Amino acid sequence: MRSFRSIQWLDDGVLRLLDQRKLPHETVYNDYTSAGEVAQAIREMVIRGAPAIGAAAAYGLALTAVHTAVTNTTVLKRELAETAVLLRQTRPTAVNLFWAIERMTNRLADPNLDAIPAIQAAILAEAHAIAAEDVQINKQIGLNAMSLIPDIATIIHHCNTGSLATVDYGTALGIIRMAHEQGKKVLALLDETRPRLQGARLSAWELKQQGVPFMVIADGASGHYMRTKGVDLCVVGADRVAANGDTANKIGTYNLAVVARENGVPFYVAAPTTTIDLATAAGDEIEIEERPAQEMTTVGNWQITPDDVPVGNPAFDITPARYISAIITEKGVVYPPFEKNLLQLFVTVQPPTDF
Repeated sequence: MRSFRSIQWLDDGVLRLLDQRKLPHETVYNDYTSAGEVAQAIREMVIRGAPAIGAAAAYGLALTAVHTAVTNTTVLKRELAETAVLLRQTRPTAVNLFWAIERMTNRLADPNLDAIPAIQAAILAEAHAIAAEDVQINKQIGLNAMSLIPDIATIIHHCNTGSLATVDYGTALGIIRMAHEQGKKVLALLDETRPRLQGARLSAWELKQQGVPFMVIADGASGHYMRTKGVDLCVVGADRVAANGDTANKIGTYNLAVVARENGVPFYVAAPTTTIDLATAAGDEIEIEERPAQEMTTVGNWQITPDDVPVGNPAFDITPARYISAIITEKGVVYPPFEKNLLQLFVTVQPPTDF
């Protein structure tokens, strides 16, 4: 099994990102030294996937702190506030982006950070913590899912939710990886995931590195495989989960969920609790990012449409909670009713007090 990381911090104050636009043909790492460069990398999908975007944004703030030329703490904190605004504007749907930035800015609010070196150390330590926690959270999601995976299982997966979409290991694809590592005989059917083909390009590349059996299928073939070949479950990731369980994920997820329901196939969402947005009541409140038309009209450098055609290219869709069998988090598997049970994940139980 080969090792790769989507995101790495180098000791000389450089953020290194695996350029996912070049996969599977080239494995290219890009180095960044400014938050502006990181923001552009997020917009252009050099790095993608909700957890990875959150970690990249955290490191973007760290770059501003580490490379600052100012000598006044007030000015540095102003620079960091401006960086936070810049990073928030990169992609609107994935809640992890906003969660990570808020966590970083909360760290900066510490009144004890009254010197430039202290701010630099604190902000970098917080970014490292976000990255390290992501890896452990993903592994726990995988462990929590194992009881849902038969010893012999055919699993449909949409988009890419593995090590490329996270700091390492992955959420939904990480579940498939862990099942394989535990000796279960799994076959992953990977939706190609148009128009950017994250399934065909990225998930297939990952599973090939990891030795996990898979087959790439057309997005429109999932119903055929469920009805005629037998599928045990679908598992997908999420960019945002509303308080009622409605889930925003890569475009095509809704279609897959509806077909799964028609064929009696369990449909699971794998997501860290940082992707659950209790402030958003329902999926219709989630802003859906509209991507450039060129993603639809070209494959690589080849234009597949006539010139000047109207194009709709939403990056995500909303899967209503009624189609979701369960949501797998690092804190456990959550079943309907989601309005009640998702809230319970965030309730801290106080131990009894002895008087």
